[in-house]
Amino acid sequence: MNNEQLDLTFSALADSTRRGILEQLANGQATVGELAQPYDMSMAAISKHLKVLEKAGLISRHKEAQWRRCKLEAAPLGGAAAWVQKYKKFWNQQLDQLDEYLNKGDENERHKKN
Repeated sequence: MNNEQLDLTFSALADSTRRGILEQLANGQATVGELAQPYDMSMAAISKHLKVLEKAGLISRHKEAQWRRCKLEAAPLGGAAAWVQKYKKFWNQQLDQLDEYLNKGDENERHKKN
């Protein structure tokens, strides 16, 4: 995944409304009206959120009769997850070091009491 795509993905994920829309779409396709239902905002505002998600490649939209149906496109999420995963080793090392430090502190406390 290139940096531009990664930027678009993380930018789209930065908003809780957009993350909520993606959660809804994880359960299957939905119309714009169905996606807007849980939110107290105008259809224009929902449409702007959908445009951001679409530009990031996280959703696709197609017209079906008079409705616009949206579908989750998960590939960019995989790229973002892979980028985050690179830091798992770092955080595991940090947590291991913290665990060692805390265990040494417990040992020192036990020795002081004896």
